[in-house]
This record gives sequence, structure tokens and C-alpha cells, in this order.
Amino acid sequence: MQSWVKRSHTDTAKRALNTTSLFGTVCFKVQTVLIDEEVEMVTHCCSLIRGPFKSLQLFGSRDCSSYVSRTRYLMRLKEDDEACRGALQSGNVLLYHKLAPLLRQTQRGRYQLHVLQATDVKGILGKLGKDEQLLNTSVLIGCSDSDIAQFSLDVGSLEKAAVEEMCGGVFIDLRKAFFLLKGPEAPLVTKGQALLRWHQTHAYCSATGQPTQRNQAGSQRVCLTNGTTYYPQMAPVVIVLLSDGRRCLLARQSTFPLGMYSALAGFCDMGETMEETLRREVAEEVGLEVESLQFSGSQHWPFPQSSFMVACHATVSPENAEVNLDGVELEDARWFTLEEIEGALKRKPPPQSTKGEPTGFWVPPSYAIANKLIQEWANQQKKL
Repeated sequence: MQSWVKRSHTDTAKRALNTTSLFGTVCFKVQTVLIDEEVEMVTHCCSLIRGPFKSLQLFGSRDCSSYVSRTRYLMRLKEDDEACRGALQSGNVLLYHKLAPLLRQTQRGRYQLHVLQATDVKGILGKLGKDEQLLNTSVLIGCSDSDIAQFSLDVGSLEKAAVEEMCGGVFIDLRKAFFLLKGPEAPLVTKGQALLRWHQTHAYCSATGQPTQRNQAGSQRVCLTNGTTYYPQMAPVVIVLLSDGRRCLLARQSTFPLGMYSALAGFCDMGETMEETLRREVAEEVGLEVESLQFSGSQHWPFPQSSFMVACHATVSPENAEVNLDGVELEDARWFTLEEIEGALKRKPPPQSTKGEPTGFWVPPSYAIANKLIQEWANQQKKL
């Protein structure tokens, strides 16, 4: 009888442990007298599980983190058209005019996103004689820290100057706006523009040629003829900073702003892995063979039409580091020393003399992942 009780209580303890989420707190009692070793075993297991997660409760009763809460709120808005329409009425809206975002200038002369409330947008549309239903074409782009839904809306059908006057802002091309915005504003405005552009270019099904219909959030479009669902996509691009151990390689295209150099980048071909794309692009553009590579990070990039940038560091042999430029995509490519890179990182882009001419080369601004790669390389070199 005693052995049966021992097994029974041990099995009960194990079942309790196994069925309790590791993200909760194990909290149970064994009322019946257990053998000392069993009690000690259960207590020890409980302490091991409770330790790393002592601030959490059982999954079913714990409060979600703010990130999880916002994520699930956005998911609900994407799946429930009625809920999304309701959120839009009390949400914030970023305006665009033919994909150029609306910015406003502060008293200090800096530019920032001009965020409007949906009620204000309705008023502007009414005063300009435009149907308020235009607001319903807004696209969901995110959620603020205070759980206010954020949308983007293109008012390209309205007179640009009239909207600017009523809003007290100015529509600026995104490439220029990139150099004016700070912090989290740049990723938000690029996401809004990317989604608006995607909807403008996917109004028809590629298979049937028939119109597609979007959901309220703008997270998908569906062909009304064959039921095919289309989702916004990004083109994968690998961006790589090459090093020969002492120097890093930067290049420029003719379309770059004057004096700017950046890391090498190229689109992934169909069926390629990230590593294959990286090695091919380096070989094609500068005639070098990669020895090793290391992943660094990723970023959405709105140019030319929504790219997913996968950033890497790569090394080449210093004995085989002579650049052989292809002359097709690149205007120039060269090796830079740590001293040169540190100077470029300190310059505010684009640096100009009093005559308006560029003074020395410069690198992409801090929000670009190319800048992150260059900064990482410089930091690593200082440790050598």
C-alpha cells in the first residue's frame, strides 16, 4: 500500500509540473503526507521553474505585455473590418500627396511628421469639397504606445497647395524627407508610403486581370473572380560591408547624392540563398571573392519599391583585394581606412562648404542600415 501511495503522489507531482506553463508560476500543494525525498524533489523543481519567471503569472490570468497587447490589437484590426473602421474614426492619420509625406516645421527649424486626427482629416476633406468617404481608403500602418491606431492616406486627388495650407505643413518627397526626420518617424513614414504604393499597383489580379478588393485595414487584396489573396511584399536585398582586415570597401552609384558612399547591395535572384547572393554581388560589382561572412541585421527600405535589406559583414583576403570595377552599376568603389571612416561618420549629411560644394565623402545617415554596418566595423577596428 505504501509503495502505491508513493508512486501515486510522485506521478501527481510530475503531472502538475508537466502541465504547468513555463511562463507561469508553479503553485500547488500535496495534501497527503509524502516521503521527505519527494517533497524535496517537488520543491526544488518548483524553485527552478519559478526563478527565471518569478514576475509572471499563469498564462490564462496574466496581463499581456504592452508589445503583445498592441500586436494582438493590430491583428484584430486586420481580421475584423468593422473593428478597423471603428479604430479609424478615433485614430491618427499620416497624409501623403502622390506618395510624398506631409511634414511640418518646428520653431527650431526641424521637420517632423505632421500627424492628424481622423476627425481633423474629415474636416479638411469637407472644406475642400471632397467626400469624407475618402478617409476609408486609409491603410493601417501601426499602433502608438497609447494604443491609438495609425493610418496612412494619400490625398493626391486634392490640390496640393490647398491641403498644405489647411494642415500647416508641406509635402516633401520621401528621399528628401529621409534626411529631415529623426528617430522612429522615418520607419513609420516609409511603411505608410510602401503600403499605399502597393495598393496603387495591385488594383488588378495578375491571373484574371479583374479588379481586386482590399480589406479595411489594407493588409490584403482579394480577386473577386478566382478568390486569390494578395499580400504586401518586399523584395529581398543583401547589403554587405567588405573588409580586408585593415580597411573597408565602400562604393557609389551615379544616382547617389554627390559625395556619398555606401556598402555594396544587390537583389536576390530567384532560388538564391542570402549567402549566394552576397558572394555573387561582390564578384559581379567589384571582382572580389568573399572568404567569410557574418549576419548583422535587417531593415525595410522603401527604395526603389520596398526592399527587405539583409545586412552582413564579409571578409576578403588582403592579398587579393584589388578592386576590379564592373563599370555598369557602380560609378566608383574604393577601400577606406579607419581614420577616413571616422571622419565620414562625424560629418552631417550632406556636408557642404560655404559655396555649397561637397567637402569630402560622407556615408548614409544613422537610420540607414548601411550606417550601422559602417559603425560596427569602425568599433571593431578600434578594439584591434
